[in-house]
Amino acid sequence: MTRPFRRFVIFAEMRTGSNLLEATLNALRGVTCFGEAFNPYMMGWPDKDELQGITRDQREADPMVLLNKLFDRPGHLPGFRYFHDHDPRVFDAIMHDPECAKIVLTRNPLDSYVSTQLARQTNQWKLNETETPIPATITYDGPEFRDMIAAVERFQLRVMHRLQVTGQTAFWLGYEDLRDADVMTGLVHWLGRTDIPRVEPASDQVPQNPRELAEKVGNFDQMQADLAQVDPFMLRRIPNFEPRRGPSVPSFTATDAGAGLIFMPVRCGPGGAVRDWMAGLGPVTGDFTQTSLRQWKRQRPGHRSFAVLRHPLHRAWTAFRQLLQEGAPELRQLMRDVHRVALPPDAALAGLSQQDQVDLFAQFLGFLKRNLNGQTTLPTHAGWASQSEVIAGFSRVATPDMLIREDRLAEDLSALALAAGIDDPRLDGLKIQPMPDFLREKPLLQAARQAYLRDYIAFGFSD
Repeated sequence: MTRPFRRFVIFAEMRTGSNLLEATLNALRGVTCFGEAFNPYMMGWPDKDELQGITRDQREADPMVLLNKLFDRPGHLPGFRYFHDHDPRVFDAIMHDPECAKIVLTRNPLDSYVSTQLARQTNQWKLNETETPIPATITYDGPEFRDMIAAVERFQLRVMHRLQVTGQTAFWLGYEDLRDADVMTGLVHWLGRTDIPRVEPASDQVPQNPRELAEKVGNFDQMQADLAQVDPFMLRRIPNFEPRRGPSVPSFTATDAGAGLIFMPVRCGPGGAVRDWMAGLGPVTGDFTQTSLRQWKRQRPGHRSFAVLRHPLHRAWTAFRQLLQEGAPELRQLMRDVHRVALPPDAALAGLSQQDQVDLFAQFLGFLKRNLNGQTTLPTHAGWASQSEVIAGFSRVATPDMLIREDRLAEDLSALALAAGIDDPRLDGLKIQPMPDFLREKPLLQAARQAYLRDYIAFGFSD
């Protein structure tokens, strides 16, 4: 049996009807919604600098003081409204509290955007039946609108994910639900207040802008054309079923030359050549932990970090060659038995001709496509994981200052070394291995693009 809710939070955004929902809840005995309690610009409501005896300075110093003050109300059901740009320091405490009910209020984002712009223009944020709406039109700004929906979507996905991983559920409301007495009654009963037989929506607020959009947006035709670029169903999204990777900090290599350089290697890239070049600059350090990496960086202001990207086809070929020469025998057997790569017996691998290897490599590329799309039981190996995901893993600890394409390694390393205060980068000792010409066959190039589409798009690789 679930525990009863003792408090609540309303996840909403500007102009979604949260004021009306708050008014409906505040009309009930024993229920209090304390406005936008964690809005950085006010304390609950406009022009307020104190809430329940807590000052704005006290909230800035420690938001948990206000959170505990609002929620410490035995026998009462307190809550507040929380938007995507409110104090992030209380988010975890809210989401990890199963006794805090989560109400998610949404509205058509275009309606919210237009309503927000009108309110800013007229400074009329709420309207009752005795007041007269101020007529106005707005100018639609495409980049601004897309930034808004991106921020809201990220926040809603974050809330949904946290609900899922903590085994909680939320009460989802649309803007149109707020004037439905049956829905409001259901919400209050879900909150545990079954002693209230029926809830009538607040009547002291009326819709401010009931006109159609064409009357509210001055550049309506331009807006329609721009909205054709918006992809609400994410039709152009590249599916990504690849598991997240860790930061791989122990693989990093650093040199103290100049202000210091940190190399963040992508497996099956030119890591050996880069490490040999760094060793020519002076002593190198490796086998970092996250703690020792932070210490190294703290002691070397002005340091630079970098990673090197290899063409996906060349990198896949390197991974395939490692599979043949260094891979575990059981992995090769798994390729034969399950993953449609018809490798000969291990004893015959050394005698494979170049064309035989290319034919088997084509089968391996087919396996890579399935593996990276989560269609195999075999985990994604670091040597053939997408470079996009490897770099994302690095960034969970340290974002590289520069991503260098292998075909520009000497030129870009020269600039990077100069930025790190290394006067003589000694690049004549850098040994670069170009992609073999025999790989530049159209079927192989197409297969590599199909397997690594994310990398081709993210990093601009060409066929």
